[in-house]
Amino acid sequence: MNEDRSVACTRLVDPLSMAAARLAVDTALQHAAISGWRVSIAVLDAGGHLMAFGRTAGAPLHTIELAQDKALTAVSFALPTAEVSNRLRDAPEHVRQCLMLRPRLVPMGGALPFQLGERLLGAIGVSGASEEQDSECAAAGYGAITAHLDR
Repeated sequence: MNEDRSVACTRLVDPLSMAAARLAVDTALQHAAISGWRVSIAVLDAGGHLMAFGRTAGAPLHTIELAQDKALTAVSFALPTAEVSNRLRDAPEHVRQCLMLRPRLVPMGGALPFQLGERLLGAIGVSGASEEQDSECAAAGYGAITAHLDR
């Protein structure tokens, strides 16, 4: 009986693969390079742990942590960070102030959660260009992951 539960748990907790995380980073980096944007890109698993990271030449150093923090924000809320920003804008003032004091919360566009059905797998975060451009790079990486997961 106990053996059956461990098999079921393994299936439920099937993590994002390293190959998929690298694919997302590489695809987003390629998109940034073609567009001439200097960015950092991070993929985290559902627990908020860094799985893959990449940075274009010349990306500002602060973008390294911001990309990871954007991805962590997307994982924490299981929402795109642009949506987290919208929800905070509509939240009561005391809630907004309290959340904005939290370390590593970055509610600005540029990160998307990876989900397989209802299951959160992780997130990709991008920092270094405008919010719209960061979001575009994240979407490129997201697209590569979803194509990989559909196989």
